[in-house]
Amino acid sequence: MKTIMQDIAKLAGVSPGTVSNALNNKKGVSKETRERILKIAEEMGYYRNNKEESNIIRFIIFKKQGYVVSDTPFFSALIEGIERECRAEGFELIVSHVIHNEHSDEDIQEIIKQDQIAGVLLLATEMDESDLEPFKKLSIPVIILDNYFNNADFDYVLINNVQGAYQAVKYLVEKGHKEIGCLGSSKIINNFRYRYEGFKEALIYSNLNIHHEYEVVLEPTLEGAYRDMKEVLNDKNFKLPTAYFAFNDIIAFGAIRAMKEKGIKIPEDVSIVGFDDMPFCEISSPRLSTIRVYKQYIGKTAVKRLIQKITDRDEVKLKMEIKTELVERESVLFSPDTKKL
Repeated sequence: MKTIMQDIAKLAGVSPGTVSNALNNKKGVSKETRERILKIAEEMGYYRNNKEESNIIRFIIFKKQGYVVSDTPFFSALIEGIERECRAEGFELIVSHVIHNEHSDEDIQEIIKQDQIAGVLLLATEMDESDLEPFKKLSIPVIILDNYFNNADFDYVLINNVQGAYQAVKYLVEKGHKEIGCLGSSKIINNFRYRYEGFKEALIYSNLNIHHEYEVVLEPTLEGAYRDMKEVLNDKNFKLPTAYFAFNDIIAFGAIRAMKEKGIKIPEDVSIVGFDDMPFCEISSPRLSTIRVYKQYIGKTAVKRLIQKITDRDEVKLKMEIKTELVERESVLFSPDTKKL
């Protein structure tokens, strides 16, 4: 964003501050200078909202792989939190879907420009930093949800993934487990990268070895995780740890189904902790111990921050990580090797 401002300023022969004032319709810029800046900005593809009193928020759901962002209770709860807060604050919400390789940068810009919107909420779960380029040109506030990029100058609201994974593994350690594996994902997103970091940090802090042979990679869908875990279990050389941390509940459910078919008992033979606390955790057999994510609160917080930026023209960028909570249920037992005192 700063680079674009500087480029416009150079072409217009003014300071970047003058460019910012002109694009945001602030005082202190002559009509002639403002028009020159707006013309240059438009030619450079920097889009602006001309409606001062717009109360429309556009929520863009970006799908790249389609394996993680789908019609699940997790994203339903997130959207519900967004919708409730928009209604409470008197803002209209418009939901759009952008699919990688189906929508070009021009398509994305047209979606954004369809209505006179005040700000954008962008669900970036499956995004890479390069996918953000069309959104860097916007002169309206943008809040990134469920992802973080070190080199992209936006506001962010996301899960504290490292802390959540750390909680899960420390819980297993406290239950006496020393051979702890992870049920990871064959589709890589930043959330899973951070959860793996938390997994490793907890083992290192507990002076336990990281057993790479206990790291299983599964497709992050219910059927995919089940299919891939079945294949893993058919390997005669495969050895189970005493406990697994799963990158999310869906992976855990698929893996548990495959293990049950092989006669592996949960939690007697292997304990499992998931991540997300989806509603199915309460009715699964056994009921799944997991990491609770405050999904509606994430949505609510993102809307509050966006409205703050819209109304106050707040230029400061924030990264807000929402902490998680361990939920103990029935899928974890003390390690078979633990001697009760």
